[in-house]
Amino acid sequence: MLDFKEELKKILQEDPLNLLKLHTNNPITSDQRLVESFEEINSFIDIEGKEPTESKNIKERMLSSRLKELKKDFEKISALKQYDKHSLFKNIKEPQSVNDILNNDNLGILDDDPESIFSLKHISKFKAKADYVARRKPCKDFIKFENQFKKIQNEISLRKRKLIIFKETHLKEGRYYILDGILLLLEKIAEPTTKVFFDKTQGTRKRIDPRTRCIFENGLESDMYLRSLQKELYNNGSTVIESNEDALEQFEQNLGKLNECDQPSGFIYILSSLSENSEIQTLKDLYKIGYCTTAVEERIKNAEKDSTFLMAPVKIISVYKTYNLNPQKFESLIHNFFIHKCLDVKIADKFGQKKNPKEWYVVPIRTLERVIELIINNEIMNYKYDLASEKLVKINK
Repeated sequence: MLDFKEELKKILQEDPLNLLKLHTNNPITSDQRLVESFEEINSFIDIEGKEPTESKNIKERMLSSRLKELKKDFEKISALKQYDKHSLFKNIKEPQSVNDILNNDNLGILDDDPESIFSLKHISKFKAKADYVARRKPCKDFIKFENQFKKIQNEISLRKRKLIIFKETHLKEGRYYILDGILLLLEKIAEPTTKVFFDKTQGTRKRIDPRTRCIFENGLESDMYLRSLQKELYNNGSTVIESNEDALEQFEQNLGKLNECDQPSGFIYILSSLSENSEIQTLKDLYKIGYCTTAVEERIKNAEKDSTFLMAPVKIISVYKTYNLNPQKFESLIHNFFIHKCLDVKIADKFGQKKNPKEWYVVPIRTLERVIELIINNEIMNYKYDLASEKLVKINK
């Protein structure tokens, strides 16, 4: 007769199928996460045959940033040395003493050789010394302007005044501008003076360029040349206008030449992404430029369900009403102009299929707005985008 107690005891003791063995999941440690993140970099190099760089590919850009941060942390470098099969940390040593710091000065910051710091190499010598340089200095009669500056700032915050893209035609006495985040008043434009300068291609040239008096809200003033002010405002400035009177004036200046033959064609818009995706959030100056024939608010109503908008809500940055504009021509111009700054990323749509959204560019907002203005004014063919400086450069013809 079968002895059930003995059989049960035998099963519990032997457990041939390991059914009674306890299996525990060990939590992933910070060291394991560090190794896994570094192995991603190794895998990229295995496949691509190069270190990751700050390219338009979002994955490669992220790995490049990760590698840069790792190279700054000697503690992490020590932990990853056995996994460094591509010798990424070969020339990086942990400093043990002051002498090690001095000897490991890869950037030459501590080099006491005067030529390494003070000698200018690969820079052309000045042909002539400027006789005068405009500098900001305390404004002795600032009390006359202080209350008006406060009033303008208050009206900007209440949206009674707006900031618009600066244009050369905006330069007028008594007008306010934002330059590098500081409110300024163009208080006076002096009588025109003739400047003589040397041009490499055209030799000695003359140009009429008057001095100005610019008052800044921080109590300083400058007498920079008008063309210098114009250049600075183009690079990083805006014009302050009143929502009613000045806005109507700008409308008449910019669109007053329309006639019955001109037909409204749609809207150009610039958007920023409100995505919670960490890879998208780390990208500075990421904007979408698009075109639609309906209201922009209507176009983006279901952005979080559309891969075109990165499957996330978006924020409207700028909108431009256009006339007689060919949508295909506009999209082609924008894409060709910023072809090297186009975002390369794949997003899963609501059906799980991978899509490659177009019209997203990693470009500073001021540059985007200026390019759109040049396209509308049919002047874009006179400019090109310089990747190194991330600025527009006028083409010398």
